[in-house]
Amino acid sequence: MSEQLELLMTKYRDIQSQGLQLDMSRGKPCAEQLDLSNGMMDVLTSRDNFKLQDGSDSRNYGGVDGIPEAKELFSQMLGVSPKEMIIGGNSSLNMMHDTLARAMLFGVLGSDVPWSKLPKVRFLCPSPGYDRHFAICELLGIEMIPVDMLQDGPDMDAVEHLVRNDESIKGIWCVPKYSNPEGITFSDAVVDRFANMETKAPDFRIMWDDAYTVHHLTDEPDGLKNILEACTAAGNPDRVFIYSSTSKVTFPGSGVAVMAASEANIGFIRKQLSAQTIGPDKQNQLRHVRLLRNMDGIEQHMKKHAAIIKPKFDTVLRMLESELGQLNIASWSKPNGGYFISLNTPDGCAKAVVNMAAAAGVVLTKAGATYPYGNDPRDRNIRIAPTFPPMGELEKAIEVLCLCLQIVSIKQLLQG
Repeated sequence: MSEQLELLMTKYRDIQSQGLQLDMSRGKPCAEQLDLSNGMMDVLTSRDNFKLQDGSDSRNYGGVDGIPEAKELFSQMLGVSPKEMIIGGNSSLNMMHDTLARAMLFGVLGSDVPWSKLPKVRFLCPSPGYDRHFAICELLGIEMIPVDMLQDGPDMDAVEHLVRNDESIKGIWCVPKYSNPEGITFSDAVVDRFANMETKAPDFRIMWDDAYTVHHLTDEPDGLKNILEACTAAGNPDRVFIYSSTSKVTFPGSGVAVMAASEANIGFIRKQLSAQTIGPDKQNQLRHVRLLRNMDGIEQHMKKHAAIIKPKFDTVLRMLESELGQLNIASWSKPNGGYFISLNTPDGCAKAVVNMAAAAGVVLTKAGATYPYGNDPRDRNIRIAPTFPPMGELEKAIEVLCLCLQIVSIKQLLQG
């Protein structure tokens, strides 16, 4: 084994000498994906009629909750009524942050007091999960409780036990379709359990970040049961806040974000928004409607995305299998959609692998980032983001990752 280690280290030192500068730290669209939406720059001209279907002028003030045309389009995408939607600016993360910030200041519909007046506010965090969700909680002083992710969604036995017995638990984060980073889609049974579960906090909220709802990689996409319909049928219509955006559909820096909830929730939030803003960028919303047109337009647009990025996912999976498949030192997800592949190393190895890759010029998502407070209790999860690098750089980055994983694993065995 020592001889094998020395051979691998020789290869590693050779790679170090190449001066690589490869960044796979975030799940960003590549330039080819961005080019798919360049037509949006031309769909509005100075000769256009800027009147909206409600008679208002899209160039002027107003429309705090978005233009009617955008509500109709994105209600199809999320399977809700236009009356159950707010269309925002470019970032669903911004909408999620503001939702919780308002909850801390004022509470949510049904709250007795603002959450900030309570002795403690806690959130459940299915893990591995999305680091930016966790960052919002840290910023607002909301204590996070990790919950294991299973193959069909969060460990609902644990979730139900916790929310049934602890009034300080006010919510849970969820990426229900092609989850970040594992690519898991929640089963119908999990959705029903969320809708029907008993919560000690009457103002408990599910933060349902459906970021990848149209981001399929195959012609047989995963199905996700409608959480708002399930909650309404269970007699808990106000329990869920749903979010999505076009950040990875059109342009990440200038997309359109959406929020869906019960009409009662939307009315409550709209009143608060009217003190915060006179209205979002209605011109950008109109550009998106003109480009995407309808649900069929969205689906056709996303097939073009899949044609660009699926070969990258296939390449990563092929290389992981070729380099690591027979070694029994790692496991990884094989998602049908989304933006990530989740790689699990032997316990205690993830940080060392990420640091070693960085020393060879390959930047990965920080080890531990997929857990609350950056603390992966088993130090094993690494998030792989295949979409942004060109194919050649991607192949080189995965080669380095696999090499580092082998070296670290052998060192651990020799030390153990």
